[in-house]
Amino acid sequence: MYHFFAMLSRMKYINRWGLMRNTRSENLSEHSLETAIIAHALAVIGNTRFGKSYDPQRAAALALLHDASEIITGDMPTPVKYHSEEIRKAYAEVENLAVERLVALLPEEFRPYYRELMTMSAPGDGELKLLIKAADRISAAIKCIEERLSGNQDFREAERSTMKLIKDMDLPEAEYFIGEFLPSYGLTLDEQNYSTTAGVKVSEDSQMFFSKALE
Repeated sequence: MYHFFAMLSRMKYINRWGLMRNTRSENLSEHSLETAIIAHALAVIGNTRFGKSYDPQRAAALALLHDASEIITGDMPTPVKYHSEEIRKAYAEVENLAVERLVALLPEEFRPYYRELMTMSAPGDGELKLLIKAADRISAAIKCIEERLSGNQDFREAERSTMKLIKDMDLPEAEYFIGEFLPSYGLTLDEQNYSTTAGVKVSEDSQMFFSKALE
């Protein structure tokens, strides 16, 4: 019996933003999925808008497991993790040990594949690391926006500093996402209505059906 995937399932029990007052808790599983979706999008944006040749599927897979070690370490708050170079290095060592502990829960022949995923160490992963870091930060910015719009001012400074970190990356894929997609996260469901904003023509009967379904 092997426990690797059952352990991954426990990501939903690891809450993020431990030092912050949350109007709605966010767990590691939610964050990992959102980061994977955004990383995939950034790769597609890079390929279609900026002439890159990223592998979107690989980016999504890497992002899904980018914080898997936190199943063992827990989510260390950013101000603590980066308080000093000594703490950052020590935590990196703990993360590596956590990855090895998780990988050891797999059949031996599977271990190299998942070790590469969790450490982003396969050939070609280097160029995707920056996309995943940007996606990670964009996911954090989305959380900050959602909290602010819920009336929680605890995330105001976190939103400002996170957005600055993203902009300082000078990554065109991230800048495109922020300009074209991020604003929608601050809208209501009615304001995001695809039939009006995307230019989709829907019959009157269908509009009535969807309106009732969304009530």
